Amino acid sequence: MKFSKATNYALHTMLYLVAAPAGKSIGVRPLAEFQNVSPTYLSKILTQLVKAGLIASTPGVHGGYRLAKSKDAISFLDIIQAVEGTASLFECGPGHDAGFHEGCLIRSVMARAEDRMERYLQEQKLIDLVDRVDGHMLEFIRREAQ
Repeated sequence: MKFSKATNYALHTMLYLVAAPAGKSIGVRPLAEFQNVSPTYLSKILTQLVKAGLIASTPGVHGGYRLAKSKDAISFLDIIQAVEGTASLFECGPGHDAGFHEGCLIRSVMARAEDRMERYLQEQKLIDLVDRVDGHMLEFIRREAQ
């Protein structure tokens, strides 16, 4: 199973924002530079996180992004679903339902596995990783938080 690169950037960006001092914003340019990604590409990801209500944006020269939810309320699943959506990872193709009273037999196994993964990711909070953030990243966050 593989998530998109956008999910990778979203998770890391959210970790940076969770580690930032409360109420402080960080601009898209430093977040992009720190992750070695285009600010334009990261902006699109940040827009998805704003739409999901996870972060808020402040426009202007001294603007940036900050958390819109409590640090301890943000799960891995919240971020993944903001970027990837909530559609199932597995769908049976045409013709695979035919002849089975219960529908696609393989789909039922995959749905149970997906449910377990989602429950696990919902339990995992970014706040639990902040104390393990390396010094270089913490220095960056303190310097860039406005």
